[in-house]
Amino acid sequence: MLFELGAYKLFRKDPLVTWTFMRVWLPPLMRVLAPSAGYGISRMPATGGAVLAANHLSALDPPAIGVYSTRAIRYMTKAELLQVPIAGEFMRMAGTFGVRRGEGDRDSLRVARWLVREGHVLGMFMEGTRQKLGYPGPAHSGAAMVAMQEGVPVVPVGIDAFGWSLRNRRPYAVAIGEPMDLSGFPRNGRGYKEATGIVEAELVRLWRLAAQAVADGFPERLRDGTEREEEPRLRDIPHGGEGRPWPTEPWAEGPLGPLYEAIR
Repeated sequence: MLFELGAYKLFRKDPLVTWTFMRVWLPPLMRVLAPSAGYGISRMPATGGAVLAANHLSALDPPAIGVYSTRAIRYMTKAELLQVPIAGEFMRMAGTFGVRRGEGDRDSLRVARWLVREGHVLGMFMEGTRQKLGYPGPAHSGAAMVAMQEGVPVVPVGIDAFGWSLRNRRPYAVAIGEPMDLSGFPRNGRGYKEATGIVEAELVRLWRLAAQAVADGFPERLRDGTEREEEPRLRDIPHGGEGRPWPTEPWAEGPLGPLYEAIR
């Protein structure tokens, strides 16, 4: 509906403009929804492509990480979520694209690789779906594979927001780790698996630190010395700089859905 009304033109068909608009109202909204704290925010690369790899325990995770990111994040999510009227369309305008779960969605991987190649930050939840038991599940190899194939770092992010709901506005914390260079692993199935294991271990470590930060009432430093930082300003590539906003090649039509016609 929003695309049919031409709403995307208000944001100049650029997710960075949408994120700039979101910066006005999203942080105050998130503060109402739940108390929170962010650690390691300055570790996010200032420019260039990267894969942000996070654990996933709550529906709050994408915007919760977003308010502590200095970069606009292009999330990969299940295609069904983007079919929700208005909310799904707004997510697309903010750079989210769909993947068909349970099958080899090569076009979504092509979009993911294109994004980091063009200098954007790709957001992926490594378990592939939200975990129901309160702790991170086994990681899939997609994040490591995209990063290794395109020669960009993985930025690990641990978040603890399990159990949050509108009736239970529990606190959460976000812990961003140091960017990880996976170039030393071979670009084959074995290399992707080994690299994924390394990233998974770091995610679990960061999640534990985030959970402990919530339990400790948001200390100034995590137990590994990582400092608490304020919500950042959006620091992304200027317009006219590195990277096109969207791929317009035919293979992008499936992952982008209705957005594809709007940006062509």
